[in-house]
Amino acid sequence: MKKEYDFSKMQGRKNPYAKKLKKQVTIRMGVDIIDYFKKLANETGIPYQNLINLYLRECVQSHRKPSIKWAS
Repeated sequence: MKKEYDFSKMQGRKNPYAKKLKKQVTIRMGVDIIDYFKKLANETGIPYQNLINLYLRECVQSHRKPSIKWAS
């Protein structure tokens, strides 16, 4: 292993995984929803934000749509 490397001749390249990166957003959620995912996070050892992301990704992949019933 060299003591020093010369990076001046290196060429940059685009990140091939850039399209799969996450984007930070602000979203308002009910306290009960957050509590549910935090409890699930404690049981599974997976951070609750990751669990929410996994669930939403599953919804996207299965083309799941919410069933909304408006009060008349």
